[in-house]
Amino acid sequence: CARCALPLAAAAAMCGVCLRRPPAWDAAWAPFRYGWPLGQLEASYKYSGNLAAGQTLARLWSALPPPLQLPQAIVPVPLHVSRLRRRGYNQSLELARPLAGVWKLPLLVDLLQRSRATEAQTTLDAKARRRNVRGAFRVATGASVPAHVAVLDDVMTTGATLNECVRVLKRAGAQRVDVWALARAPSPGA
Repeated sequence: CARCALPLAAAAAMCGVCLRRPPAWDAAWAPFRYGWPLGQLEASYKYSGNLAAGQTLARLWSALPPPLQLPQAIVPVPLHVSRLRRRGYNQSLELARPLAGVWKLPLLVDLLQRSRATEAQTTLDAKARRRNVRGAFRVATGASVPAHVAVLDDVMTTGATLNECVRVLKRAGAQRVDVWALARAPSPGA
């Protein structure tokens, strides 16, 4: 499904969810399934500071053909300054850099900001994830928002973080916002 970024085999079940609770984004692209071995590589990159794993993932992703309709710019999902200090890098930004370079797209690092620290999403259910990120993002004061952007994150699970980023960008004037994630976590039972 182009809306929920699930593989075609799982799209029928997800599309019903999309019909009941449509995502804010216009299209989604998540070329990989979050599972073994990619899941272990991504977790090592994100939580253990394994930047070589991140470079490998970024190379794999940037070797793929791009979506048919490229945006005017890529916007990585921002980390709150406290989490950025702890981790030392923004995993979404580091994945976005090679894609922006290969496809010659501007990378708008400071367009979207995380205005408050949030709890880690990993242990939360879908409803709690939506509440957790509600109001956690803002567009930088005085920033110009392109008409078509892609918000990029490392993994899409429920889509709550990406959905909130999209809402904020559309409220600030974006006409089309796509979401890109390296991998899509399988839905329960898929």
